[in-house]
Amino acid sequence: MARSWLSAEEVVPVITQETEAGLVRALEGLAHGSASVRLRAALEVGTAADPRCADALVARCAVEPEFFVRDMLTWALVRQPAAVTVPKLVAELDSECAQARSQALHTLSKIGDRRAWPALTRALLTDSDDAVARSAWRAAVVLVPEGGGGDLAAVLATQLGRGGRETRLSLSRAFVALGEEGMPVLRAAEADPAPRAREHALATQRLVRDPDAGFEWAVEEARRIMVGG
Repeated sequence: MARSWLSAEEVVPVITQETEAGLVRALEGLAHGSASVRLRAALEVGTAADPRCADALVARCAVEPEFFVRDMLTWALVRQPAAVTVPKLVAELDSECAQARSQALHTLSKIGDRRAWPALTRALLTDSDDAVARSAWRAAVVLVPEGGGGDLAAVLATQLGRGGRETRLSLSRAFVALGEEGMPVLRAAEADPAPRAREHALATQRLVRDPDAGFEWAVEEARRIMVGG
């Protein structure tokens, strides 16, 4: 499907000679050995909000080892025009590097531009890497078009019972975001032959009805229901 992105040339601002050198130094700082230097560099690049820096920011997201620096890189990308950043981030979703896929999805969820929705494929929503899958779930519930929640829920339901606490909680939160649109598939999952998936479905239903309920409490209630049934 063709995408009507604006060209980068239409949105690139004029950068004065006075700030050019500082921006170049900041870009170089993104690869510095010190995490604190990289953090300041990402802050400077984000403050400048020059679309010419988007490639460097996206590339750094794929390899940056520190969470708090990656968070600043995402902030810097969010400040860029979506017409520039979204196509670059979408391209990262095909990367063989799991971190590149995960960070691109995370940033797309923060930008919230629904033109990226077609790129959120079933393969990403069921990615074998838990971090990528969690990021895909978060992005999907933000970007899903109106009326598409039911189909999305059907894919998400295939992941019920997956992984450890963090992954299961992330999936439950995605269903909470979908609200009633996801309830039919959660109810259907009560018949899943896998006990772990049934437990997760019951716990998630409880969280959809009461988002303030704790995840552990919801899981314990699900176990009581399964034993009682």
